[in-house]
Amino acid sequence: MDHSPMENKLTNKIVLRSEIKAIAEAERDRNKTIVFTNGCFDILHAGHVNYLEAAAAQGDILILGLNSDNSVRKIKGDKRPIINERQRAQVIAALACVDYVVLFDEPDPEDLIRMVVPHVLAKGADWSEDKIIGGDFVKANNGRVVRITLEPEISTTLIIERILKTFG
Repeated sequence: MDHSPMENKLTNKIVLRSEIKAIAEAERDRNKTIVFTNGCFDILHAGHVNYLEAAAAQGDILILGLNSDNSVRKIKGDKRPIINERQRAQVIAALACVDYVVLFDEPDPEDLIRMVVPHVLAKGADWSEDKIIGGDFVKANNGRVVRITLEPEISTTLIIERILKTFG
């Protein structure tokens, strides 16, 4: 099967969990500042894009831990995600600000953060710093935690509610 250059580029950005530690180590060896963030990113919207661009601006390489479908259901309930993990990964990988996407199945990214050992852990400002999973680990490894301001009027939940109100 032939693949376009864009498909190959995106495929290279979507990496396996078993690969992410070596990728992070290689980027660190190249003196790159690694930023890690995570989330469900169901129905990608402008608020997500603004958040990811702000996270990427904190360093050189943005690694995004993407909640698997199973993990999203545990967090958001049985009706979510709307978009499956493969498609969510593909859309996020298409963003220029995201360097790597790696799926994780747990409800939280602690194990993935410990594999990556990022210089910067980025999370939305709706999280208090003491509640950010992996924050203590990152700080103990001379990293920092950055809380990024979110746009309150833009969310997947609000988009779903607007769709249901309009078409439901």
